[in-house]
Amino acid sequence: MRAVVQHTLGGPDVLSVRQVPRPEPLPTEVRVRVHAAGINPVDWKTRAGGGMAGVLGEPPFILGWDVSGVVDEVGFGVTTLREGDEVYGMPWFPRAAGGYAEYVTAPARQFARKPATLSHEQAAAVPLAALTAWQVLVDTAHVTAGQRVLVHAAAGGVGHLAVQFAKHLGAHVIGTARARRHDWLTGLGADELVDYTAVRFEDAVSGVDVVVDLVGDAHDDTGTRSLEVLRPGGLLVAVPSGASPELAAEAEAKGVRVTPFLVEPDGPALTRIGELIDAGEVVVEVEETFPLDQVAEAHARGESQRTRGKLVLRVTS
Repeated sequence: MRAVVQHTLGGPDVLSVRQVPRPEPLPTEVRVRVHAAGINPVDWKTRAGGGMAGVLGEPPFILGWDVSGVVDEVGFGVTTLREGDEVYGMPWFPRAAGGYAEYVTAPARQFARKPATLSHEQAAAVPLAALTAWQVLVDTAHVTAGQRVLVHAAAGGVGHLAVQFAKHLGAHVIGTARARRHDWLTGLGADELVDYTAVRFEDAVSGVDVVVDLVGDAHDDTGTRSLEVLRPGGLLVAVPSGASPELAAEAEAKGVRVTPFLVEPDGPALTRIGELIDAGEVVVEVEETFPLDQVAEAHARGESQRTRGKLVLRVTS
């Protein structure tokens, strides 16, 4: 099968399409013929030596966790899926899933049936970003109606879904994004928007119950500054960079809370998310789709940090 392999850490040019053995499903696993694979920031960070590179170990390895495709073979013991089912998922994260390939194998319950209203390209953009937003808001922050939720990088892959999930939960949703994204985000349900290039968000926002930090302290101390906008007892969920001892100590001193976060595979949550998508309550934005052999260009595009929604690889037709 064709797959994107990297033999060394580095820039986008280390990615190349090669022939590799096709995986075989073990008991409780399915093999999925991948039609499309989503691209996430963790992909290019891992490629360069950050992200999950420490989990994957030394190259060679195959990147990619977001996939949408068709079940091609079912391992012994699987009762939830059958050959021919259209599925999507984020298998194995943070272990290697090999999503930039024509086939992947993983436990059947790490997949869910693809939303019927989405193409494979659209569905491949959903799992990692949607599960991150869902698990932050529902499972970690336990957001309830009437709370004030601030989403940093609201126009990004995770951010635009977090805005919609928070609104679905009944929250008052505030987002940070460049001004040109404001009309679009308002249409997704954002109640307030702050152009972080024109004003310090801590000067414009206060009394927040939950901050979904998708930027981190590595960029302009976003996490630390977010502590200023939380109400007493409020929660900062630090997604990209975790909660450093210094950040945790400052949060405690201010009477607020902070927690690190890492997304996990979750087939049942993807089923619920798919229901919201098919009901028209949530939309997923795909800015651009690239053929598999243009994976290096896709990574370079993602690293520009100027995308709206997600980037996707078209693997097979």
